[in-house]
Amino acid sequence: MEQSLDSIQFVIEESGWMAPLLFILLHVFRQVFFIPVILVCLLGGYLFGVFYGTIYSLIGLTFTSVAFYIIAKRFPNVTTKLFDLKKKYLGSYQRMSLVQMMIIRLVPFIHFHLISLYLLEISHTIKEYTKYSFYACIPPAFVFTSFGHLIHELPLPISLTLVAVLFIVFTIIGKKEVTYKWNDFFTAKS
Repeated sequence: MEQSLDSIQFVIEESGWMAPLLFILLHVFRQVFFIPVILVCLLGGYLFGVFYGTIYSLIGLTFTSVAFYIIAKRFPNVTTKLFDLKKKYLGSYQRMSLVQMMIIRLVPFIHFHLISLYLLEISHTIKEYTKYSFYACIPPAFVFTSFGHLIHELPLPISLTLVAVLFIVFTIIGKKEVTYKWNDFFTAKS
């Protein structure tokens, strides 16, 4: 087993710029193969180390978010249905700060593109969306790459404690305002 791992590491080192490019493309196409973000980031930490693995994961996750933006703008009917589902299950008045979105991206069982929907709501241009997506991808790229294997292998009580701490921090940092629209109180008479 150790010999095969060493041979994989040798192939990665000898492939030059192709290995990082293929890894970034794996991030972009991982949703087609239903591969969780955490597994790809763990792979990046193993193959490239914490520093380069984090950088490559950050680039790949940002490209994934931009691809989501392009698809969302291309197919507005599908995006509207996704927003309706989000509104139905999460409420229409829930606003999250960018810091909250960064924390939620650390929770492995929360879908990656749920946060992309929130980012789509608060951004007006692709440049703004890309900037917010980049910031929101920093925590999972770093944490999953460097400490992902520890989080994945922790005993259940420690994992539940970690999720509880993240929930408490998420709640404390949250915006304390709720926005109501005029039409929610007064309906137009036909």
